Amino acid sequence: MSLCRYGPLGGLLLAVMLVLAALLAPPALAQAETEREAATAVAGVSPDVWRQVRSGEVDANFRDTRFDSNYNLINASGERWRQLRNRWVSPFGLIAVGGMILAIALFYVIVGRKELSEPRTGRKLLRWPLFVRSLHWTVATLFIVLALSGLNLLYGKFVFRSLFGDAVWGSMISASKIAHNYLGPLFGVLLIVLLARVLKHNWPKRHDLEWFRQGGGLVGKGHPDAGFANGGEKLWFWLLATAGLAVVASGFVLDFPNYGQSRDTMQWANLIHGVGALGLTAVALGHIYIGTIGSEGSLEGMTTGYVDETWAKDHHNLWYEEVKDQALPEEALGGDRSPGDEPSETASRPG
Repeated sequence: MSLCRYGPLGGLLLAVMLVLAALLAPPALAQAETEREAATAVAGVSPDVWRQVRSGEVDANFRDTRFDSNYNLINASGERWRQLRNRWVSPFGLIAVGGMILAIALFYVIVGRKELSEPRTGRKLLRWPLFVRSLHWTVATLFIVLALSGLNLLYGKFVFRSLFGDAVWGSMISASKIAHNYLGPLFGVLLIVLLARVLKHNWPKRHDLEWFRQGGGLVGKGHPDAGFANGGEKLWFWLLATAGLAVVASGFVLDFPNYGQSRDTMQWANLIHGVGALGLTAVALGHIYIGTIGSEGSLEGMTTGYVDETWAKDHHNLWYEEVKDQALPEEALGGDRSPGDEPSETASRPG
């Protein structure tokens, strides 16, 4: 039937109907498509069904089968990991690291620097050869980079994002992630080499108990007996050999997720890595303090390789008695002494 006989009014009515149809058809079709997909994908979904999904009482339609996974679409372990990380691991890190910084500051203000008991003699004993010093500083530098990048990954968004905005924060978090992922394995390998190299000096001895009882010389008069390594140094060594290697192992699990580890394994590795790394970072702050500004003469042993006789008698008297005949006048060493001119390590310390 033609609308021409109705004149211009009929043509206008037809145009309005066509425009309305064009505007209303897409939403209607889209809703129909959505309803059809929902009916096909998750037909009959109800609160009871989702409770069954969470409990695991579901069929394969509600399971993730990628990469041989068998996880439910609602995975309770992921929520458990999130709660442990946010409610326990993160606060633990702030308490451990922040508490150590505060304790060191108070200790320095109240007790101050540990000075040598007598003037320096000017005679030097070789304590650390060039290889050990180089290995130590490489591992220490990697540790500091990993600690800072790890702290940024865990807490940085609460500080730097609000201060500098998303653009700067995005660059910082990207750099931290790359540094952490690529330097972590290198740190792990070199740490194992360093631990193996100094293992012979860190076996526990009976006099180490007295060292701890006297608080490394803070309690009572005089300094407790100590061999090449004192009780505190041995404790740091064994923390690295246990918690440190646990951090390294868990880091490898997280760094290389393509070896078949499950999601649960990755979650536990993340928690172990976080707790261990935060704890070691806190203890490392004490180690750094004692080895630098906290004790006169300690830093030069790891920078030059040599320590003064007075320092050796104060801090490692048993070792000093064994190697005191190997002492050299300071002027005999010279500022331009080459590494090959150093006395042999075995000649300057006990095996």
